[in-house]
Amino acid sequence: MVKIRLKRIGAKKKPFYRIVVADGRAPRDGKFIEEIGYYNPLADPAEIKVDGDKAKKWIDDGARPTETVRSLFKKAGIL
Repeated sequence: MVKIRLKRIGAKKKPFYRIVVADGRAPRDGKFIEEIGYYNPLADPAEIKVDGDKAKKWIDDGARPTETVRSLFKKAGIL
């Protein structure tokens, strides 16, 4: 099963996330298929940048976003 989820990068106590398309069996910060955006929760307001066309293509192809990514997509106006 293919999932759209967050991959955590950044230093301790300074989280920064990439939104990636990955196999559901891969580890959180492991191998992924494609990077489609990023999320910076420390910016004020939180910064979300997503390639909407790629996200919609992956969702149409059957990729399932996690709950967190789904809420980010709603804030970004993709879903």
